[in-house]
Amino acid sequence: QVQLVESGGGLVQPGGSLRLACAASGRTFSRYTVGWFRQAPGKEREFQSAISRSGRSTYYADSVKGRFTISRDNAKNTWYLQMNSLKPEDTAVYYCAASSKLTYYSAIVARYDYWGQGTQVTVSS
Repeated sequence: QVQLVESGGGLVQPGGSLRLACAASGRTFSRYTVGWFRQAPGKEREFQSAISRSGRSTYYADSVKGRFTISRDNAKNTWYLQMNSLKPEDTAVYYCAASSKLTYYSAIVARYDYWGQGTQVTVSS
């Protein structure tokens, strides 16, 4: 069946970088809008970024614009989140997600129907 698996999380110092990857299997996601969300303890899951089917359009939450970059490799059925200039407030569990329905990006959790299990990112000195 369909499975999304995140990797690349870990502990990093403020100002450092991490690259997350979401490897999908069981279905081809080349025609799906895909993205990333994060959830900190005690907070709701929030939108981080999304990328269109072709990879030509990207969308970011204001909090990560200029620091994070989303990309995708449809041949590998994988998408990525390059995180630079990390801040302590970026600490959260990061989830990759995909939508079989969207024709335009959405920051709403309910619009995504496929989710990974999450990977922990901790930014601390």
